Amino acid sequence: MFKLIGAVAGYFLLNKSISGAIFGFFIGGYIDNLIAPSKATNSQQGNKRHYSADDLFSYYQQRTSSNTDFTTMLIALSAAVMRADGKVLKVELDYVKSFFKQQFGPQFSSNHLQALKNFLDSDDIPLEQICRDIQMRTKEEVRVQLLHYLFGIAKADGVVSETELMVIRRIATLLGISSRDFESVKGMFYRSVDSDFKVLGIEQNATDDEIKKAYRMMAIRYHPDKVAQMGEEYQKGAKEKFQKVQDAYDNLKKVKGIK
Repeated sequence: MFKLIGAVAGYFLLNKSISGAIFGFFIGGYIDNLIAPSKATNSQQGNKRHYSADDLFSYYQQRTSSNTDFTTMLIALSAAVMRADGKVLKVELDYVKSFFKQQFGPQFSSNHLQALKNFLDSDDIPLEQICRDIQMRTKEEVRVQLLHYLFGIAKADGVVSETELMVIRRIATLLGISSRDFESVKGMFYRSVDSDFKVLGIEQNATDDEIKKAYRMMAIRYHPDKVAQMGEEYQKGAKEKFQKVQDAYDNLKKVKGIK
């Protein structure tokens, strides 16, 4: 556009000179080249917005201040785990969508999926601020159940990678979840020689009485009634976790011959 304007302006300003028109044409072309990259950048930003950490937390606050449920909280943490290993897998996205549809029913909409995309596309997820907010709003039992859900996302492709484990461990720390609870939930997704001990939060050299005591404590701590106020899918996760505790105790009873 500026090529044409420059050519016309140069022609008349330099006494209707052909050389003036040519000079103006080149000046206009230079201006066009300067403007073109800016337009392309604006177009790309219009199609895909990248939130900064501060902008993303403001976006998070706006959504959670108007919602009484945990959708945005779950979405933010889900995105952090999904991004952990540098790629978002379809099986992980399907796991999250299935959970949300069963958990929130008709309340789950394309608006929530857009929110998930915003978190996934962001430059940085402000986990410290988000986890601090979640810790203030939720009970300890709910936060431990959140951990179980996050491990479920990581395990959706069949294996929990080291980077995913690091992110979940960081989230657990920021949420104020004890290392004992973290190792317990982790043990439900990792099978090893000491997994059953970890699920119950005890060492491999624990006595029979210590195993029984740990089981009773965990059975109370992880009982589904602790998160009875949550949705159906959340209850399902709590029941699965409670069953893992039962399975760990049954395994140890067989191995050690506990009556």
